[in-house]
Amino acid sequence: MASNRRAKGSVETLPSGALRVRVYAGIDPVTGRRHYLTEQVPAGRNAEREAEAVRARLVAEVAERRNPRTRATVAELLERYLAQFDGSPNTLRYYEGLARNHIGPLIGRVAVGQVDAEILDSLYAELRRCRKHCTGRGGVDHRTDGDHECDDRCRPHRCRPLGVSAVRAVHYVLSGAFRRAVRWRWVAVNPIAEGEPPAAKPPNPRPPTPAQAARILTEAWDKDPAWGALLWLITTTGMRRGELCALRWHLLEIDDADRAVVWIREAVRKGADGRPELADLKTHQQRRIALDAETVEMLREHRAEQQRVAAALGVELRADGFVFSSSPDGSEFLKPDTVTQRYERLARRLGIETTLHKLRHYSATELIAAGVDIRTVAGRLGHGGGGVTTLRVYSAWISEADQRAAGGLASRMPRRPSATRPRPDRGGAEGDRVRRV
Repeated sequence: MASNRRAKGSVETLPSGALRVRVYAGIDPVTGRRHYLTEQVPAGRNAEREAEAVRARLVAEVAERRNPRTRATVAELLERYLAQFDGSPNTLRYYEGLARNHIGPLIGRVAVGQVDAEILDSLYAELRRCRKHCTGRGGVDHRTDGDHECDDRCRPHRCRPLGVSAVRAVHYVLSGAFRRAVRWRWVAVNPIAEGEPPAAKPPNPRPPTPAQAARILTEAWDKDPAWGALLWLITTTGMRRGELCALRWHLLEIDDADRAVVWIREAVRKGADGRPELADLKTHQQRRIALDAETVEMLREHRAEQQRVAAALGVELRADGFVFSSSPDGSEFLKPDTVTQRYERLARRLGIETTLHKLRHYSATELIAAGVDIRTVAGRLGHGGGGVTTLRVYSAWISEADQRAAGGLASRMPRRPSATRPRPDRGGAEGDRVRRV
């Protein structure tokens, strides 16, 4: 079949009898080669008419710049997007793992211009079926991917879905990548907006009760005053564990009236090699937290004990040393994972089901229950967005505050007629009926 001019597209007959429509769409920005839109029309009586309609549609898309400008795949898009990712290192590693283990194996070879709602729904359904993307024929879940001798740790495969939060994270990765693709004009629209990941589970923070928090702190003080001081500071400030491990003495400002603030400027996080290192804050925003007089006194006692231990060992406590350190001179920070593991052992010993992170929940909950405004609570925790995250995630059900709300509402209601107060006599049969009732 004769072809039209390249600018207007061409239709050619394949050996199978099907027709292939081909329209020139410019230079591919990824490969630098000529980019064509192609679509195949099955053989049939109306094939030529359908092919002409397809050609006209593709030409119109090119003219209106609604066409994908590249044949680049989802894997290539993710590689470029993650190379320019400016979030925290931990978030980047998490996203890279999702791309490597889930997105790439399932839709990595799909062209960015072919991703649509159907592909996305199929992706999310597969992730919720089996996190290992098995074929459904059984098999074995080996303890390692390398060569090994199987033992009782290698068990028959059982399909387990990927968690809802992880599936939603896959959605966020793709959404961010395709937003960049739209900016780069790889595609005309972001198809991820049409996807429907599983709904997020309602936040259910379960901080320790005041009685449980008191037991935890008392046990920590009895075992190790420095350990008790660390947990006390988390509880009263709501700092993240990485922020606490990175806290230095020169970031504490205390005046003569025992008014004090602590600067949160850095945190301990896992580096590219998996080892903990000092890094920027999670939100990239420094903040100050005011300290109460009791916490100031506790920190002074903790500092004095550090100085006593350093002098006994013949070393000098560094002025820029860490408040909680694994070395006598304060030069080494604590590892966040070590702090978490020690706290979990303490909670198990006391028979309390909780985690270290829930001390942040406890701090937020108690502040809100005390009537502190939500923006102040969000500022202490390091949340942005005006406190939306704080209210949605970190404020547990507070019965005392709820009782105060109920009492306050009742005090503003109009006076209710008393059942013992005589009512006006309406007279007649209706009045008799009302009085009898």
